[in-house]
Amino acid sequence: MAEADKKKLGLWSSTSLVVGNMIGAGVFLMPAAMASFGSVSLLGWVFSAIGSFFLARVFSNLSKLLPQGTGGPYAYTRHGLGDFAAFLVAWGYYLATSCANAAITISFVSALSTFFPALATNTLAAVLTGLCAIWLLTWVNTRGVATSGKVQLATTILKLLPLLVIAIGGLFFIRAENFHPFNNTNTSVWGAITATATMTMFSYIGIESATIPSGSVADPGKTISRATMLGLLIATLVYVLGSISVMGIIPNKALQHSVTPFADAAVIMFGPSARYWVSAGVAIAAFGALNGWTLVQGQVPFAIAKDKLFPAIFTRLNSKGVPYVGMIISGIIISLFMSMNYTKALVEQFRFLLLLSVFTMLVPYLFSVTSYILIRLEKKSLQSRGWVPAIVLGMLAFVYTLWEIAGAGQSSVFYGFILLMAGVPFYVWGIYKKKVSED
Repeated sequence: MAEADKKKLGLWSSTSLVVGNMIGAGVFLMPAAMASFGSVSLLGWVFSAIGSFFLARVFSNLSKLLPQGTGGPYAYTRHGLGDFAAFLVAWGYYLATSCANAAITISFVSALSTFFPALATNTLAAVLTGLCAIWLLTWVNTRGVATSGKVQLATTILKLLPLLVIAIGGLFFIRAENFHPFNNTNTSVWGAITATATMTMFSYIGIESATIPSGSVADPGKTISRATMLGLLIATLVYVLGSISVMGIIPNKALQHSVTPFADAAVIMFGPSARYWVSAGVAIAAFGALNGWTLVQGQVPFAIAKDKLFPAIFTRLNSKGVPYVGMIISGIIISLFMSMNYTKALVEQFRFLLLLSVFTMLVPYLFSVTSYILIRLEKKSLQSRGWVPAIVLGMLAFVYTLWEIAGAGQSSVFYGFILLMAGVPFYVWGIYKKKVSED
């Protein structure tokens, strides 16, 4: 391996970025959230996995078409749809990941409260712990992508261990009667599948993660494509097998009221002490996801600033080649958002920000899929057969993503759109500064 490649993300580090960003602390709560629907919810996982496969194939193919597209969805959208659409993607994505990182930090502190009960009652201790996690990982990520990649790989392995133990080992403890009723809703089977797939599809957000630091990935044309598909496979196995095991181990009525379904399943399988190592897995899952999204969040404003659509300060690199200014500014924003949750007067505002982030995380997918079709048509002549599968794949991914956006809810779409439009003045200012500098 060349010396330069040793400082870049390889296949396993890139895969761990995809898996680590998709599998956060929330996956440990999903079986309980879906229990009220009945075992039909397992089909929701299958449905969302199929839709996510279309998206993964699009990002996989885009990484081959534009291997140096640092910024992922931003770079693809800029190539296919132009500067304005790309700016909207980056603007929304940057704010959404800030909200998501704040929520992940809160999940991390909550998981640690199992071992340190004071974190559940002492606001100051909780805030300080969250700030320590944010700034520790900000520092780690400024040490270079190779360092953050190693942390990501380690935390991904550690978070997968308890999940896989229950997902695979739990298959030997399931009882068929716990899967009844099949459809516990007042709607049709299709209606129940649609409702549960709407919930599960958000567990696949982050599937694009390997594409964002592409300039820091060794042999990006091959590595990103493989990492994206491998990450999807690993996450899907964990989601589906984990849900089957937990639903099969815990009776449906009890599961509906469980606040720690994976921990409760572990207790049935291995005894009371198992609750602690599952809680440790939740903490590690949150810590790893925070590390991965911190890496991503530094790369997005760097990519926009390089194209002179964002303040030039975001292009500054340290001796390790890391856009450290963007990470520091991101750390400040995340710290503020996280602290809002622990201030009673601002809790509702924080929840509102999370609502906005759902829509702004999905718009980049929609624009990337559209850009994929245009880029494939640009690369292939209409006489070539290659454009037909591209359009079919693109249309399937487009319909799935549009359905995801509809599933986000009216409030999320409405206020998310307003948030995107709020970025327009910044775009105009950026274009003005760009014109002035060129004259």
